[in-house]
Amino acid sequence: MLEPFADDIWIDTRSLRSFGVELGTRMTVIRLQGGGLFVHSPVPLDPSTREAIDALGPVTAIVAPNLFHHIYVGQWTSAYPAASVSACPGLEKKREDVSWSRVLGDEPEDEWRGTLDQVFFSAIPVPNEVVFFHRRSRTLITSDLVFNLASHSSRLTRAVAFLIGNRKAGPTLLERILIKDRVAGREQIARINDWHADRIVLAHGDVITSGGGDIVRDGYRWLT
Repeated sequence: MLEPFADDIWIDTRSLRSFGVELGTRMTVIRLQGGGLFVHSPVPLDPSTREAIDALGPVTAIVAPNLFHHIYVGQWTSAYPAASVSACPGLEKKREDVSWSRVLGDEPEDEWRGTLDQVFFSAIPVPNEVVFFHRRSRTLITSDLVFNLASHSSRLTRAVAFLIGNRKAGPTLLERILIKDRVAGREQIARINDWHADRIVLAHGDVITSGGGDIVRDGYRWLT
């Protein structure tokens, strides 16, 4: 169900299991300067979700931010054919069934320029995520840059989080393994740190309502 998160930002949190572990997932919807909606990491488009979205405004942009958060893009492109459809680098090859408008990079596209900034976090090529920042509310919008599973309601999820080093909000031990190009990683994290985010919307675990910049800075301090 869509719920307000900050001015002109709404989130929709859903259940998601991976190998029997409840991780959850989350969609972010942002109203852009022209009134259109930016839909990040779409969740299933059931009738109640579509009704809630249509009440907010026209869908202008549909974004699959990394190589994992793209499953329901097809439902949204069918429902909103006038919207642009953007893929993280590499997803256009993985999902050739989608008519992509573009492959994302480091520069904001015309639809959201002035509202959102972005960084392609290529240092972790497994998700190949493009991370966004909502300037006005100082909200970092990500899927897998940060996890927050240590206080999850599921005992199994908390145990898995402990094993992968997610003992507080931040990256896991896997990021240390997956980042091969540390020079690029330092540059990209430095650009994200320069945003001085306060809030963080993330896919897996509770959202962060304050101190988000410190969480990213401390979590990736080993890199910088």
